Amino acid sequence: MGIEIKTHSPDETILLGEAIGRGAGGGLVIALIGEMGSGKTKITQGIAKGLGVPEDFRVTSPTFTLINEYPGRFFLYHFDLYRISGPDDLLDLGYEEYFYGEGIVVLEWAERAKNLLPTERIDVEISILGEDHRKFVFGFRGGIFDSLASEILTFLKSQKLDSGELLDADSPKIRRDIGS
Repeated sequence: MGIEIKTHSPDETILLGEAIGRGAGGGLVIALIGEMGSGKTKITQGIAKGLGVPEDFRVTSPTFTLINEYPGRFFLYHFDLYRISGPDDLLDLGYEEYFYGEGIVVLEWAERAKNLLPTERIDVEISILGEDHRKFVFGFRGGIFDSLASEILTFLKSQKLDSGELLDADSPKIRRDIGS
C-alpha cells in the first residue's frame, strides 16, 4: 500500500513533512529517494516541525557531516548519503543504533544504503514535475501503514491541500480527494 501526493510549492512540501512528523512514532525510518533539488530537505524541515524541533534549530542537509541530530518529541536523525562511497561508510557510523533506535531517521539518497535499510520503513520517491511542483509516492513497508497514512491524509485535508491518491499494489489507483 502507498500514497501519492503532489505539492505545488515548497511551503506545501513542508506541510506534507509536518503531517509525517505529527504522525510519526519512535523507531521510524524514512528513506527519501529523488534527484538533486527534488525537495528531500524541504520535506525533512516539515518532519522536524511536526516533531516539535525548536525553531532555533536550522534544519539543513548534512551533506558534509553525513548526519545532523535535532531534539524534538523524538530525536530526528537526518542523514545525507550523497557523498558516501558505499554501505561500509554507514557501518563505520554505527548505523544500527540509529536505524533500530527510538528516534526518527530520515535518509536523503537512501538508495545508496538499500541493503542496510530496515524492513519496516517508509520509502518516499520524489519526482520533480515543475519548478515548484513535486510528486511524492510513499511506500509503507511493514505494519505502520494504517496509523501514519491516516494521519497524513487527515492532516492534508485539514490544511485544504490539493489532493492525494491512495495506491494499492494489487489494483489501479484509487483517487482520494484531500482538498475542498
